[in-house]
Amino acid sequence: MKLFRPAFATLLTIFTSLTLLTPNQSTAQTKPKAVLNHVAIFVVDLEKTRTFYDALFGFDTIPEPFHDGKHIWYSIAPGVAMHVIQGADKPKEYFLNQHTCFSVPNTEAFVQKVKANNLPFYNSKGVKGEITNRIDGVKQVWVTDPDGYWIEVNDAKN
Repeated sequence: MKLFRPAFATLLTIFTSLTLLTPNQSTAQTKPKAVLNHVAIFVVDLEKTRTFYDALFGFDTIPEPFHDGKHIWYSIAPGVAMHVIQGADKPKEYFLNQHTCFSVPNTEAFVQKVKANNLPFYNSKGVKGEITNRIDGVKQVWVTDPDGYWIEVNDAKN
């Protein structure tokens, strides 16, 4: 019986320690995190913007609740939308480093699509007509939409 008590006490200590630690660990693992739902851009001409995004990216449109001719909602990633909202009085100038990035299978093929639409593209330094070759082998270009929003396009394999 004496051997049983120390073993029982040891097991009880281990069990109590695990029980006390488990809620804290599981709370850290199941703590709610914010997830990206959508991005929104404010534009001057909804149809000009639609033409741009349809021609270069071919995103699927998704239902928008307003039905007022001033909104387009695109699905841009699983569970993520881009809301295009008409109402800006003029395009704005943004920094190249303030951009949205989309990955494509082939950057050169994307550049050909940009050229076919008579649009300029830039490298990471803002040099027109150049492709950036990142140190990790990813190729990148930047374009601006009709309202001046910068968009990086690369061939990262995510």
